[in-house]
Amino acid sequence: MQDGLENLDEDLSGLKPAQWKARMAALAEEHGMYQPLGDKHFATFIDQGNTLLVTFETMQGIHNLSDQAQPLGFDLVKNLGWSHMCVVSDGDTWFREGRIYGFFDQLIDDGFFDEFDKVIFYGAGPCGYAAAAYSVASPGAVVVAVQPQATLDPRMTEWDDRFADMRRLSFTDRYGYAPDMLDAADQAYVIYDPQEQLDAMHASLFARKNVTRLRVPHLGDAVQTRLIEMEMLYHILSLAGSRKLTGGAFHKLLRSRRNNSFFLRNLLKNLERQDRPFLMALLCRNVTERMRAPRFRRRLQELETRAEDGEFTFPAKP
Repeated sequence: MQDGLENLDEDLSGLKPAQWKARMAALAEEHGMYQPLGDKHFATFIDQGNTLLVTFETMQGIHNLSDQAQPLGFDLVKNLGWSHMCVVSDGDTWFREGRIYGFFDQLIDDGFFDEFDKVIFYGAGPCGYAAAAYSVASPGAVVVAVQPQATLDPRMTEWDDRFADMRRLSFTDRYGYAPDMLDAADQAYVIYDPQEQLDAMHASLFARKNVTRLRVPHLGDAVQTRLIEMEMLYHILSLAGSRKLTGGAFHKLLRSRRNNSFFLRNLLKNLERQDRPFLMALLCRNVTERMRAPRFRRRLQELETRAEDGEFTFPAKP
């Protein structure tokens, strides 16, 4: 814990929305700055070290993902001494709001980002879109975006029917098309499950020389939640901050999925759909040898019976 940051350990869970927002404002003003940005948005800034993490988060996501109802960046502030700016929305807004444009314009005019040696932008889903879009305010930044949308402009992404009610928002004015806004970034990383078709289609729109697309098969449509469960997200952002995030380093971290129940169940379902009994047997045997997994044990017993009936050759033990 960095000196003077003890109250950033404060448990904010259980507070009503207005109380939570007021407490966030008080914490930010004590350590840096609080900026209201209309009815649905606000920004907090914790001033600490020479590395700045900029996260885009929703109030609902903060409460769902943190036991203490704290923004994701607070852990990095406390443990690594980073500075942290959190732009918060009430619900999924994609941060398409004139006050937010003006806020980042003012930060640019003030040379705010120039005060830091390293800047990292982070977000997931609609917040991942915002992290990519607003990163243009800090040329040379590193961007980590999980399942980002490139745009909701129906002329570009009419195939994405998940957010039809948000198409009235303009994605063609300032800070608009997220992939183009990455041109000034030093490096960007787009993390997605290629088996989630619409996410994969958005990810393909981010193809740029400075963009590395990191595929995480079988993590589903809530990749950020899985990364937090596997204790990967903190390490990903830490590596991004030290400019050491590479494909190799990422996939080394991804080995932790071997112990993630969601990933293992999803992988098994995929093998079941393909009717790959040999691979299912290998998977179930591996899982039951390492973990208490009744579902996988039952499935292994069924596969052993099928092999005894001559349906397939059961894999020999190494």
